[in-house]
Amino acid sequence: MSITKRFWISLIFSLPMLANMILMPFGWMLPGGNWTQLILTTVIMIISARPFWQSAWASFTKHHSNMDTLVAIGTVTAYVYSIYAMATSQAVFFESAAFVTTFVLLGQVFEEKMRNNASNAVEKLVDLQAKDAEVMRDGKLVNIPLSEVIVGDIVRVKPGQKVAVDGVITEGTSTIDESMVTGESMPVSKKSGDKVIGSTINSNGTFMFRAEKVGDDTMLSQIVELVKKAQNSHAPIQNLTDKVSDIFVPTVLIIAIFTFIFWYVFLGASVASSLIFAVAVVVIACPCALGLATPTALMVGTGRSAKMGILIKNGEVLEAVNDVKTVVFDKTGTITVGKPEVTDVVGDKRTVLSVATGLEQSSEHPLASAIVKRAENEAISIPKVSQFKAIEGKGVSALINDKKSFVGNDKLLEDVQIDAKLKQQVIDLQEEAKTVVFVGVENKVIGLIAIQDAPKETSKEAIEDLKARGLKTVMLTGDNQRVAEAIASQVGIDSVIADVLPSDKADHVKALQQDGKVAFVGDGINDAPALTVADVGIAMGSGTDIAIESGGIVLVKNDLRDVDRALALSKKTFNRIKLNLFWAFVYNILGIPVAAGIFYGIGLTLSPELAGLAMAFSSLSVVTSSMLLNKAKITSKAKFA
Repeated sequence: MSITKRFWISLIFSLPMLANMILMPFGWMLPGGNWTQLILTTVIMIISARPFWQSAWASFTKHHSNMDTLVAIGTVTAYVYSIYAMATSQAVFFESAAFVTTFVLLGQVFEEKMRNNASNAVEKLVDLQAKDAEVMRDGKLVNIPLSEVIVGDIVRVKPGQKVAVDGVITEGTSTIDESMVTGESMPVSKKSGDKVIGSTINSNGTFMFRAEKVGDDTMLSQIVELVKKAQNSHAPIQNLTDKVSDIFVPTVLIIAIFTFIFWYVFLGASVASSLIFAVAVVVIACPCALGLATPTALMVGTGRSAKMGILIKNGEVLEAVNDVKTVVFDKTGTITVGKPEVTDVVGDKRTVLSVATGLEQSSEHPLASAIVKRAENEAISIPKVSQFKAIEGKGVSALINDKKSFVGNDKLLEDVQIDAKLKQQVIDLQEEAKTVVFVGVENKVIGLIAIQDAPKETSKEAIEDLKARGLKTVMLTGDNQRVAEAIASQVGIDSVIADVLPSDKADHVKALQQDGKVAFVGDGINDAPALTVADVGIAMGSGTDIAIESGGIVLVKNDLRDVDRALALSKKTFNRIKLNLFWAFVYNILGIPVAAGIFYGIGLTLSPELAGLAMAFSSLSVVTSSMLLNKAKITSKAKFA
C-alpha cells in the first residue's frame, strides 16, 4: 500500500480521537470510550504502522537500527501499554500511538511529493516526444509510429513539427527550438550536415534527416536515465548519516529507558506518566529529517541542473566539486570550436595537398578532416597509398608511388631534413596560433600545412568566471607549445602543458592532483582516461560517447560557461545538504531534553503526539530547504569581481 493511502487511513481513524481530546473538557466523550479508541488504533497499527514494524525487525535481524526502529518502538509501547492500562482501569493513551503514526506518515508524504515533483520535472520531457514520424519507405513518405523508426531511416520534418529522433540533416535548412533538451532559449540554425535532437521543435523550414539514434539511445532518453540515476545515488556524506543513525538509535533508546526510570523511581511519577516521557523521547528523536537531508537536496539539485542543460551523474561528483582547486581543459573541441580549417599551404600547393590527403583520407582526426576538405575544394587528385602506418601522437606514414611519405607534427622530424627558411615559417605560423603539419617524402620536408581552430566565443568569459572563483586553469593538449600558448593567451588560461601524447593525459592529471582536487574538461576519445582519473570529469555534450560516459558531469549545450555554472550549482547543492544535516542534528539535540521532561518545572513538556507533530514539521523544514534550491541564484563570480 502506498504511503499516501496509509497516511489517509491513519488520519481518518485518528480524527475521532482528536475530537475526543479537544471536546473532553466540555463534557463530550467518544461513543464507546476506550473500546472505540482501541478499535480505531488497532486499525491504524495493522494497516498504517505495520511497515514500520517490518522495517525495524528486518534491521534488528541484521544487528542494525534505523529510523523506523524508533517509530516502531514508540507506537508499539504506547499501544501495548494502553491495552494493559485499559485492562487494569488506568488512563490510556491510544491517541499517542495513532497520532505518532499519522504525523510520521505526514512527513513521508511530504518527502514522496517532493520526490515525485523532482522526478516529474525531468520525465515530463518524455511526454513531449513525437508520437509518429514521416519516413521515406520504398520511395514514398509514410507516417509510422515513433517505435518503428530505425537507424538509417530518412525522416521529413515540416514547420511546427517535432523532430522524431536524433539524426543528421541531409537536405534543407531551418531553425530549431532545442530549449526542452539543452535549456538554450534561442532557436538554433540548422543546415545539411548538422545534428538534430529528438523531441525538439522545428520552427520555420522543412528538412530531411537521417536517423542515427532511436529509442533508448536518443539524447532525451539518456538525459532522463542519467538524472534518474543521479537522484537515486548517494553522496559520500550520506555514509556519515548512516553511521550516525547506527549509533544514534540505540543511544536514544537508552536515554528513553533512563527517562522512564528517572521519573518512575526517583521522582515517584506514575507508570503512565513516566512512560509518556519515555515514548516522547523516542518519537522526538526519530531522525527522519536526518534521512531526508541528503536525498532531497540531491534530487532537487540534479533536477534543476538538468533543466539548465547540465547533467550531474551522481552524488559523489557533488562532494568532489566542493574541493576542486584546478580545472584542466582539453584544447580542440573544448576551448576551441573543434572545426579546424587550413589557412596556409607552404610549398607546391597541389603536391603538398595531394600527398597529405592521400595519407589522411582514412583518418577521423579533426586536422585530417580539415586537410581532406581543403583538397576537395581545390579539386586535388588523391594518390593511392600502401603500407599505411599510424604513429601515435606523431602522425602517419605510407608509400606513395613507392616513395615513403609522411604527414605529422615535429615529433616525426628526428631524421628528416628541413631547411632554415621552412623552420622560420613554422615559427611564424605557430605564433599566429596555427597548428603546423609537416608533409614529407623520402626523409625530406616538401611543405607545410597550417591549420587553425579558433577559440569559442564563450571560452574567454568561461575562464574568467573560473579564475574569479579562485580556481587555477590549465590547458592540456597534444598540440605544439607555441600554438597552445597562443590560444591560452587569447582566452586567459593560467598555464599550458603541450606536446602531450593521448596516452599521457591521465598521467598529467594525476600529477596535478598532488596540489589538490582536479576537474578535467574534454570531449574526445583520447580524453576518456583523463576524465576518469580526474576528481571531477566534465564532458562536453558534443563529444564522443566514451567521453560522455567517462565524465561525471555532461554539458549538453557545449557552452564552456556551463563549467562554472555546474561547479556553482554542485557547490550550492552540497552546501544545502550540509545545512540540512546541521538543522536535523540540532533539532534532535534540542528536542530530546524537552521530551524527557527536563523543563517540566517551567511547564515546558512534549506529549508523544506533539513530539510526532514536531518531528513531521522538522521533515517538512528539510524538504522546504531543499526545494529552495530551485530559487537559488546561480551567478558567475566574475560578475562581482
